[in-house]
Amino acid sequence: MRYLILSDIHANWEALQAVLRDAQGDYDEILCCGDLVGYGADPNLVVDWARQRAKLVVRGNHDKACTGLDDLEWFNPVARSAATWTIASLTPDNLSYLRDLPKGPVVLDSFQILHGSPLDEDDYLVSNFAVTQIVPYLERQVSFFGHTHIQGGFLCRGDEVLRLAKPEGEESRKAFEIERDVLYLINPGSVGQPRDRDPRASYLIYAPDERRVEFRRVPYDVPAAQAKIRDAGLSALLADRLEIGG
Repeated sequence: MRYLILSDIHANWEALQAVLRDAQGDYDEILCCGDLVGYGADPNLVVDWARQRAKLVVRGNHDKACTGLDDLEWFNPVARSAATWTIASLTPDNLSYLRDLPKGPVVLDSFQILHGSPLDEDDYLVSNFAVTQIVPYLERQVSFFGHTHIQGGFLCRGDEVLRLAKPEGEESRKAFEIERDVLYLINPGSVGQPRDRDPRASYLIYAPDERRVEFRRVPYDVPAAQAKIRDAGLSALLADRLEIGG
């Protein structure tokens, strides 16, 4: 079994299509670490796709906010206006699907998927210190998370926490083997709005039987996604940041 693991698509149809083309033939099932919607201009296309194709999606903070399950006052003004627009744009069936998404972590055999932290789905795991605090609560050796929009993650070997390397520069792929007796928190990065200064859509392929993870990056039609955001009347900032991956 090989899994295509995505996160933070954020209603960016162009980025999602590029990922699916790039990964074609390399996976059996699709999993998502949350945030199908928010920011981007194609929430219904993305949710329709997830309903038909994804084996499992855990809810993200934007999935909650865009269905009325979370208080928009916690969002900055740009995110709040995008969430309000998304609520008005989603079909009733897609609203219902998003409201029913499970809260992570969700365990799948030998690994689990979640959005933020195993202790709080809205927490950001960005520092080694934060990781040391949640290690005792990990239910599986391998955990996949999102929320930060930063591809990579952490490995925990005893008391040591190390960063996982992602593709850099012209690289489009970087693979590593899951070591025994080591804990992993792995972030596929964001499909629709990367924030690691690389505008390419990010994702990963996980082959548990081979104990192998491969980070991938793929370019997509950024101008088309930007034009849709502007045409929808969403904040220009949401379009502009796609160019820089930040």
